[in-house]
Amino acid sequence: MEFEIWYLVVGIAILLNIVVSIFLVRRDDLEAFQKGAQIFIVWLIPFFAAIGLWLLNRSQDAPVRKSKNFGGGPRDGIAGGSSGD
Repeated sequence: MEFEIWYLVVGIAILLNIVVSIFLVRRDDLEAFQKGAQIFIVWLIPFFAAIGLWLLNRSQDAPVRKSKNFGGGPRDGIAGGSSGD
């Protein structure tokens, strides 16, 4: 019984690490060194690092709300613009 639980825990850890490693490799906003370092940490500290780095990188993908322009925008006329003044 103990070995079955142990195999289950190790299997889940390996599966989680593989999924997070693939997630990190596919990110375009990380440099090669950052990807390598984060994947190394995921495999060094199995559960906590995998979940933590996944949540950290996933939060970077959250859609940023676009703020509305206050004022007239590019045609506000303050700087003279292209009117030839």
